[in-house]
Amino acid sequence: MSETRRLSRRCLCGAATYSVDDAFTYAFNCHCADCQRATGSAFKPVAGIPRAQLTPTADAAFRPYGNSPDACDMHCATCGSLLWSVVREGGWVHVAMGTLADAPTIRPAAHIFVRSKAPWFTITDDLPQHDTWG
Repeated sequence: MSETRRLSRRCLCGAATYSVDDAFTYAFNCHCADCQRATGSAFKPVAGIPRAQLTPTADAAFRPYGNSPDACDMHCATCGSLLWSVVREGGWVHVAMGTLADAPTIRPAAHIFVRSKAPWFTITDDLPQHDTWG
């Protein structure tokens, strides 16, 4: 049995680093309005994994944004980069794939919440498109 590879990740300024197992269960491109606002982009590519498989660097400063530790976005306290979202009653994280320093094995398998898609953005790939979660 092979050992799970750890991926390193970091924010824009490098102050907030963490590692995560390359054992994501799913990945998708989320087009919901919240993801558009959080990223300032047309969508947020995310990969889902149980929260216990993500390890923040002990000396890094993270800033949560949200009303609950079980449902929030984690940002770098220095530069504000969005790193991951805590979801599914706190048991899972949606890692912002753009913060990866190493390439994950998984790739996004679908576009979700396309009913909220930015009107100026055209999806040009052949991935399935779903109006809601999928």
